[in-house]
Amino acid sequence: MRALISVSDKRGLAEFAAGLHALGVEIFSTGNTARTLSAANVAVESVSKLTGFPEILDGRVKTLHPAVHSGILARRDRPEHLAALEEHGLGLIDLVVVNLYPFAETIARAGVTYDEAIEQIDIGGPAMVRAAAKNHQDVLVVVRPDDYNDILAALRDNAVTPELRRQLAARAFAHTAAYDSAIAGYLAGEQFPATLPLAFRKHQELRYGENPHQPAALYGDFGKYFEQLHGKELSYINILDIAAVQELIEEFPPAEGAALAIVKHTNPCGVGLGATPLEAWEHAFATDREAPFGGIIALNQTLDLSLAQAIDEIFTEIIIAPDFADDALELLLRKKNRRLMRALRPVASGSQPLLHSVPGGVLVQQADRAPLADEPLQVVTQRAPSDDELRALRFAWRVVKHVKSNAIVFAAADRTLGIGAGQMSRVDSSRLAIWKAQNAGLSLAGSALASDALFPFPDSVEAAAAAGAT
Repeated sequence: MRALISVSDKRGLAEFAAGLHALGVEIFSTGNTARTLSAANVAVESVSKLTGFPEILDGRVKTLHPAVHSGILARRDRPEHLAALEEHGLGLIDLVVVNLYPFAETIARAGVTYDEAIEQIDIGGPAMVRAAAKNHQDVLVVVRPDDYNDILAALRDNAVTPELRRQLAARAFAHTAAYDSAIAGYLAGEQFPATLPLAFRKHQELRYGENPHQPAALYGDFGKYFEQLHGKELSYINILDIAAVQELIEEFPPAEGAALAIVKHTNPCGVGLGATPLEAWEHAFATDREAPFGGIIALNQTLDLSLAQAIDEIFTEIIIAPDFADDALELLLRKKNRRLMRALRPVASGSQPLLHSVPGGVLVQQADRAPLADEPLQVVTQRAPSDDELRALRFAWRVVKHVKSNAIVFAAADRTLGIGAGQMSRVDSSRLAIWKAQNAGLSLAGSALASDALFPFPDSVEAAAAAGAT
């Protein structure tokens, strides 16, 4: 058995190759991969021994040769293929282990140049992967270090089944598709290209989707943004809520003070600012003391013990913060089912568009992440708002953006007072927000009102004015 190994991701490579060698596999390799194996005392031959031709053009041409591709593509059940190899003095290649130049990682780096990006477009690697995947009935193709142990076990146990070969081929084509997708997106350089390439690797399978009868999975790099410190596995609904509450809390930078948001089914229950995390919690929780049960909480700074003690008095599904004080974490860890998440980076740093499935395709739009402008707002009424009213308006506007339409938010400068979400008429959302404020014992006198869209009739404004909004 002969293997050709050429990888950029060298995790587990030496151990895998040593395992292959122990099974009697003859290994050929390229450049840096061969040097890595030699340094690990694994017997390896240069791919140039196969091709009779050196690597040229700064490594751009290494494996693009008939000796490589004939050995991969030859059908073992076709005598004429085997005869052609023998006629030209070529041998079979039975195992191809390749992962590609780190193009996506390269373009994600700050300050990367166009030329640097272009040099990370792999040519020979995808060609070998696709050739091996096409001929998977005869050739094993491995593109993920995570598969190394399973492949070794299958080879040792003589358990390389047709199903395993098909699975590996499918992963290989998915690997090259994702790679080409990243390159196409980078080179297109436009927001809405003529063809929309999408490729995400499965992050995890979920227990179910929105309902128990709906299978579901999470794809992409969710783990780059959040680290789960404690608690049971996240559900489909949990992940939606985490994304929603983190988008909301990032409207309030830490320099503005402690900010805390409570979300349920992606809708805010309450948002508060304060001099301390506890004060921010008190302002947010006062908006609605019933809805936060089983909700999701996000904070924009380190969660301390006083806040942990307050939160611990109610049942919460998930708590998200940039960090947790040691004593706060010790307290929160006592409830085994409560999920604790560390926010690793701003979710707004991601550049992916918003997608919504429709029959036959997807709707695509840019994410609504435009900040509220710092310049003076245009006043269209006879009376200009006071500084306090303007602060309340800005606060309400940042929150209403995250409330499902029709959306109405009443707010002071540091807290929500009433939130009306998801009603079919705007006046009903206004009435709901007023009722919720009254039900919570909060006065709307002097409050600000924000709406996520225009008022088609004066009834909502009249209701707000009657409730005390100015």
